[in-house]
Amino acid sequence: MKNLKIIIFILVALAIVLQLFLMNGSQKELSTKPTISISTFSLYDITKHIAGDSVRLVNILPFGVDPHSFEPTPKLMSEIEKSNLIIYSGAGLEPWIHGFSFKGKAIDMSQFVNLRELDADEHEFHDHHDHQCAHNKIDPHYWLDFGNMKTATQLITKELIQLSPKYKELYEKNSKVYIAMLEKLDKNYKDSLSSCKSKKVIVNHNAIGYLSHNYSFEVDSLSGLSPEAEPSAKDITRIMKHIKEEGVTTIFFENFVNNSVITSIAKDTNIKLEVFQPLGNITAEEASKELTYEKIMYLNLDKLTKALMCK
Repeated sequence: MKNLKIIIFILVALAIVLQLFLMNGSQKELSTKPTISISTFSLYDITKHIAGDSVRLVNILPFGVDPHSFEPTPKLMSEIEKSNLIIYSGAGLEPWIHGFSFKGKAIDMSQFVNLRELDADEHEFHDHHDHQCAHNKIDPHYWLDFGNMKTATQLITKELIQLSPKYKELYEKNSKVYIAMLEKLDKNYKDSLSSCKSKKVIVNHNAIGYLSHNYSFEVDSLSGLSPEAEPSAKDITRIMKHIKEEGVTTIFFENFVNNSVITSIAKDTNIKLEVFQPLGNITAEEASKELTYEKIMYLNLDKLTKALMCK
């Protein structure tokens, strides 16, 4: 019996030592991984799919937080500052970034993609609703253009290889898979939206200009590009008139934006109210379901084809 107790004691001690050894190895591995801070969901989705567990990702904008009013805490700013690489969206989407000094390499992705300039009517409408216009004449929602997402994927892959050359083969393989997914998305959007009974989508604010430009449908918005602008009685009357005259069946709103006015319009005109996800950020519920850029864009496509009455 005494010998059995000794054997059990030794086995327990060995188990504890082994556990400590594994924990130490795991912590050491974590500490050697480069840290990359990403400011928006779409860029985070690219990096996560390309890099996997080979890097430590810091999601600057927490899931479930309104991207338009987000302000990072001093603790988060400190973590960003220590990152080996910072990738942010640019085009006026991160006003908190001005005056911030990066120690690691920082990439403004908007400098590398094709940005859509607002036409004269769009810009006049935007300025009317937001006199402190942060976006100037540029539509900042460039990640809804699959060509721009391909450009971002290629650039992120290049940066990852520079950070961790030993994973070059893995990164290039994952990058090809991701780009193939984007090309398939583009084809499905073209095919699905090529023959539709309606050509107009009504939204609370125009975050889908890249999609409408690329796939030839029109967008009528309640408050232009600014999600925080308060629509006037004239705006509401205009939208309700267009709904009745053009036989619109669906009106879209997005998460993180007050939908009381748009809900009232849908009720008064007896049309369907539907959520459209422009991917400025995702909700906590969407994150818990592990929804990716790909899955969400297919959900958006399904809603668009129904709203536009496509064949």
